[in-house]
Parts: sequence; structure tokens; C-alpha cells
Amino acid sequence: MAFAIRNLSVLAYANGFTLWHYKAGKDRLAQVERADFFADAADMLGQGDMMMVSAPDGGRILTIASRDGGDVATARLV
Repeated sequence: MAFAIRNLSVLAYANGFTLWHYKAGKDRLAQVERADFFADAADMLGQGDMMMVSAPDGGRILTIASRDGGDVATARLV
């Protein structure tokens, strides 16, 4: 599957920071973590935002590591 904008929601927003939730549907965590998975939402995401991901194989918290134009890179929070 691919990114679905309807599965992305804002949980909190303050001072230019957004906490997101993404329900991955049938996509597994490895797919969601791929570069540019969230490219279709690039205009909404900001560098440093955090995203909670719920997937069939578990959950993960990611940060928006970089956003350059339409390119979005995420990184795991450890």
C-alpha cells in the first residue's frame, strides 16, 4: 500500500511543533520508515515534528529528520 492522507491526524500543536499520528493500515513499519513515504504530506510536516505510527507489526515514534521541498526523511526515536 501507499501513504493515505486520511490516515494522518494531528494530536497536538504548539509553538511550531506538531505531534502526528499515522495509522498505517496494512503497511508494515519498515514500509512506513522508507524515505519519502510521507512525501505527499511534505507541505504539512515540519522538521522536528514527531509522528506516532500504528502498524500491524507494532508501533513506533518517528521524527521528521528533514524536509526539503517534497522530500521527507524520518528517523526513529531511540
